[in-house]
Amino acid sequence: MGNKQRKKGSGSIYQNSRGQWVASLEAGWTERGTRHRLTLKASTEAGARARLAEAKRRIAAEGVVSSFASITIKRWSDLWLVQRQRIVRPGTFVSDRSAVNRWIVPTIGRARLDALTPTDVRRVASAQESAGLALPTMQRTHAVLGKILADAVAEGYQVPQRARETAGSGVGPSSRQALSKDDVMRILAVSESRPDASRWVAAFVAGLRPAEALGLTWDMVDLGAATMTLAWQLKSLPYMEHRNPASGFRVPLGFESRYLVGAYHLVRPKTRSGVRVIPMVPWLVNALSTWQQASQSSSPYNLVWPRDDGTPRSAEFDRAQWYEIVDEAGVAVTLTTGETRRPLLYEARHTAATLLLAGGVDDTTIKAILGHSSVLSTQAYLHADRTRSQAALATSAAMLGLAGSLGEQL
Repeated sequence: MGNKQRKKGSGSIYQNSRGQWVASLEAGWTERGTRHRLTLKASTEAGARARLAEAKRRIAAEGVVSSFASITIKRWSDLWLVQRQRIVRPGTFVSDRSAVNRWIVPTIGRARLDALTPTDVRRVASAQESAGLALPTMQRTHAVLGKILADAVAEGYQVPQRARETAGSGVGPSSRQALSKDDVMRILAVSESRPDASRWVAAFVAGLRPAEALGLTWDMVDLGAATMTLAWQLKSLPYMEHRNPASGFRVPLGFESRYLVGAYHLVRPKTRSGVRVIPMVPWLVNALSTWQQASQSSSPYNLVWPRDDGTPRSAEFDRAQWYEIVDEAGVAVTLTTGETRRPLLYEARHTAATLLLAGGVDDTTIKAILGHSSVLSTQAYLHADRTRSQAALATSAAMLGLAGSLGEQL
């Protein structure tokens, strides 16, 4: 007899008129009740057989999918970003979009998902390294690319495992450093003459994140009880269409925010542990009381630390104020390479944690104050534990000469 009859459902391989090798496999039924056929193409017969074998393996493991066709990194990234903006916080989406549009697509956007290689993945990091980007930025972009590829697989696309498992640029040491006590004293001495001196003391003593400080409103400050409630952060949310306010804001479902002005919103912290009540040392209570009574502190949005005209401080403006202070104080950070740079604003928070540790404060209390965990998950525990937190913060304040009232020690 002639050729052995092909077993039903095993698929077939043939070469089309264009010289391409095609693997064909029946995979269930369409909505119209007709046979659904998967067609997979390759440049060689061996490649077509490999794709056919992989398709059958995946159907056995995952069930029938609509397509095993491949698309380019650019096309899939465009689709991925549309879905991404519905499920992640606006700030995360903006960061993801930047990684995609500035580095991933320009570098490997034309590559097909099913043909992606470890070399392609490494090309993105190489492009960033050549541009002089910092290691944390490279790591972040690699993580975004990894998520893009993982989600492509979950959607039914083929992505070679060796490409998905390509290592990034390494962990590396954190570039953030804690400032010395002497440096902090010099910075606070400069900030004393500024009406917003309390802004910088709150960063060093209470460890406020910049967005927490900029989003703090007077109704969250209880001067009588000497506490502040950190329940909101100031964020500038992205528009649905870039630079088009009329298009509305790009926010995921369930995202809680309060509109202020322009693109500025008050938004909830990323985690429940970010919402917390922390005590204020007497110096900060007195400074805030003086600041509240000053005309320049008035804000139609009730913000504690706004611009002089009462509008929200942008993160850029806040950093600019910080750099003015550290420059005048003559404070610089020395890197392991011997180079120096300005202290980062976020390093004030890092310093707050270091001061608490130096004062012998236990880890649980530090985490509660800085909002690193959910150890203070209820209001009842918050009030019961406030004495310990107050003592811990008083220790840091005393180390910086802030035990007395405003202007008494500095």
